[in-house]
Amino acid sequence: MTKTSSAMTPSAKAPTARERLLAAANELFYAEGVQTVGIDRIIEHAGVAKASLYNTFGGKEQLIRAYLDSRHVRLTERLLRAVEAAEDPRDRLLAVFDAQVELFAQQTYHGCAFVAASAEAKHGSAIEEASDTSRAWIRALFTDLAREAGVPDPEALARQLHLLYDGGGVSARMDRDPSAGAVAREAAGVLIDAALSKRP
Repeated sequence: MTKTSSAMTPSAKAPTARERLLAAANELFYAEGVQTVGIDRIIEHAGVAKASLYNTFGGKEQLIRAYLDSRHVRLTERLLRAVEAAEDPRDRLLAVFDAQVELFAQQTYHGCAFVAASAEAKHGSAIEEASDTSRAWIRALFTDLAREAGVPDPEALARQLHLLYDGGGVSARMDRDPSAGAVAREAAGVLIDAALSKRP
């Protein structure tokens, strides 16, 4: 039997400085807050030179923006995966809350990254812009799903569901109550059925 040479075995590609900085930012910013964690801690945690951060991102605010953008990508992937797994239009709306139920059950859940970051952000900052973009996407998702379900006023239902979505996240974090997701889902079902009953 011929042994496979280590030279022929493909090795995992080492993460780039950007990837290491983003990974460190995701861990520290999410757990402790974007303003609490200083640049030096991010650099030390990532194991890169200080110049790498400034060459890659330009500064802390741009790193925070990249961190939030990466959180948004993960958020959209999680919600779309849940929605696409459901077939019935009503279930597709509720699938957004099903994804929350799963998220809240994780021990690493520390609340919404966008709520936390924007609470510390200046008006008009890149941080606020990233948070606004993410929130607009969620509202649009609810609106599109409500329209697909044939709700007469999809924008109104989307606003109601978005409020429930936000409230579930705050309750799960502030009350340390993972069951908030199931409560929000139940309330969403009542709102959806009420909206559907108004169809001509």
